[in-house]
Amino acid sequence: MGEDMKGVSNAFQAFLDSAPRHSGAWMAAVAALDTSALDKKSACLAYLAVLAALRMESGVPFHVKLAKAAGASRDEVISAVLVGLPAAGLGVTQVLPVAIQQYDSE
Repeated sequence: MGEDMKGVSNAFQAFLDSAPRHSGAWMAAVAALDTSALDKKSACLAYLAVLAALRMESGVPFHVKLAKAAGASRDEVISAVLVGLPAAGLGVTQVLPVAIQQYDSE
């Protein structure tokens, strides 16, 4: 798919491997939508906040890796996961252990 997809979830890797036309179209759409006015680190942290609010634990390791590569600190990653706590509730904490484990493993 052109970029390093190491660390993606098993489900997403199966999507990439088993449905190349669909995953290619998906990745093209994602690339076309990558027009944020935010700097890379802020965009990565905001994405983590969305994943946490949606409780999408499987995407967290890959996106923590991207955030860390963009310069995010451990505390910033934790804050991004928890920023939605007032609006989304305690569900955001579901992804916290995965985020911390991934950050510390790199």
